[in-house]
Amino acid sequence: MFGMERNVTVLATGLDFPEGPVVMDDGSIVLVEISGPRLSRVTPDGVRETIAEWEDPGSAGPNGAAVGPDGCMYVCNNGGFIWTEHKGMRFPLDRSTGANQAPNYVSGSVDRVDLTTGEITQVYHEFEGDHLCGPNDIVFDTTGGFWFTDLGKQRPREIDKGAVYYAQPDGSSIQRCIDNIDHPNGCGLSPDGKTLYVAQTTTGRLWAYDLEEPGVLKSRRGRCIANTLGSLDSLAVEEDGTVVVAALPDGLLVVRPDESHEYVPIDGPLTTNVAFSRDDANVAYVTESGSGSLLALDWPRPGLELNFSC
Repeated sequence: MFGMERNVTVLATGLDFPEGPVVMDDGSIVLVEISGPRLSRVTPDGVRETIAEWEDPGSAGPNGAAVGPDGCMYVCNNGGFIWTEHKGMRFPLDRSTGANQAPNYVSGSVDRVDLTTGEITQVYHEFEGDHLCGPNDIVFDTTGGFWFTDLGKQRPREIDKGAVYYAQPDGSSIQRCIDNIDHPNGCGLSPDGKTLYVAQTTTGRLWAYDLEEPGVLKSRRGRCIANTLGSLDSLAVEEDGTVVVAALPDGLLVVRPDESHEYVPIDGPLTTNVAFSRDDANVAYVTESGSGSLLALDWPRPGLELNFSC
């Protein structure tokens, strides 16, 4: 299928480093614009509408997003990046040092956004006295709890160790379930909810962790189901359990249930996120952050239905 010509449509351009696409009930795509920093909606005809904006651009960076059981959008806020221009594109780091922590950075957080009013409420910013460094991606399970990754921050000659957390959306409980992991980025759940997938950016590895029950790992030792030479970003899961990971700069890494894999090339250097349509059209929505674009391309299989939508 992927050797055939693919039908790719550019739905929107001029976005400020888009990531975290979420397909809504009305067919629109809600996504973050990290360097906005804002949460936006792209209508089916390509019109962009602002839902919410964070007040301080220097200490906010909306990253991954997911609809919770209350119909609000839960956003991983990385706390803000350094932004540099190169060849007409924006990059979230200082190219001379590799540092990405904004000068007035305070902390990362998980925020709740009311999609009707645009009100932003911070839900979590620390765990047992440790501040969240750079929350990145998020996925809800069937019980209404959510997993999220904390990729961390980079400073000149210094890099945070990352972690993976499980939390409740009402702010009542947060647990660090995986610690001291390098740059955990995308996360997702298998169709039966018994496996947590975590993609690492710097190592190019995709991990699978067996779950004892919602929010509880059987073991902190995962299985590496893909080991690549690229850099992995966010991911989405198909209905049959295939995991599709945005892979910089290679496009989309497709990891089948038997752990065989292939790449789907995407034009542009920074393929960062993917989400699937919620109808029979079988469409993959992809953020190409370097060009500030949202793309739609034909896909051979249906995506996994999200546990919550609105």
